[in-house]
Amino acid sequence: MPNPWTGKGNPYTKQEVRDRLKATLDKNEAIIAAGAGTGISAKFIEKGGADLIIIYNSGRFRMSGHGSTAGMMAYGDANAVAMEIGEFEVLPVVEEVPVICGVHGTDPRRRMWHFLGQVKDMGFSGVNNFPTHAIVDGHFRNVLEETGMSFQKEVDMVGLATKMDLFSVVYVAKPEEAVQMADVGADAIIAHVGTTVGGSIGVQSATCTMDDAIERTQAIIDAVKKSNPDTFFLAHGGPVNTPEDVRIILDKTEAHGFVGASSLERMGVEQSLTDLTRKFKSLTLS
Repeated sequence: MPNPWTGKGNPYTKQEVRDRLKATLDKNEAIIAAGAGTGISAKFIEKGGADLIIIYNSGRFRMSGHGSTAGMMAYGDANAVAMEIGEFEVLPVVEEVPVICGVHGTDPRRRMWHFLGQVKDMGFSGVNNFPTHAIVDGHFRNVLEETGMSFQKEVDMVGLATKMDLFSVVYVAKPEEAVQMADVGADAIIAHVGTTVGGSIGVQSATCTMDDAIERTQAIIDAVKKSNPDTFFLAHGGPVNTPEDVRIILDKTEAHGFVGASSLERMGVEQSLTDLTRKFKSLTLS
């Protein structure tokens, strides 16, 4: 529904976003959510028909020519960057698609209830937990968990968002994380199977095979669907990169769709700019 104050869609309520996604599934269409790091990306992602646009700090690094994992590092204030992209680049140009804000829920400097109020006031229709400690493992993950920057903080953030009527679409890497998120009201679960392969700044080899991605995605779905059958399930990352890859995931799991950031925004720019520049450079003087 258009916002009566702006004539545009955002912000939507939690239920309004759910209804839009349900309408997509009722048409037997896959849900496609896309990360956007710039306004022009968001504008044309919307034109392409995406169901959700997600903004997080990795988008800025990605569109500056750096690997998306830069968004996990101490190269800036992740929450401030997401808000800035939303306020000045994406929300002013998106006409109808719900825009979701990436929130670094473990940031110990934030009063999260206060920050989520700002997110909502800005015009975002929901939240996403990025940067996420779900994709950190090993000794460093244990240190984060033991020193007050645990994944549970991200879960708590999503619980607050639910109380504030914000839609939530969340990254998880394990079935138990998916259950934690679903239990506090997460609307959509993204099975994150690793950094996206391919292109100039993606990883060169997947951290898992396509068979592994299928198995891990379905395990996450199975863990949630019995107790939360109304959850939306999305795939992301690793070897799942192209529309053909997503077709495989949709055929072999019960996923409802796909979240693409590098796969849509970066890959689209890399190849199209290269090809277009080559066409210009092929011109000769008469």
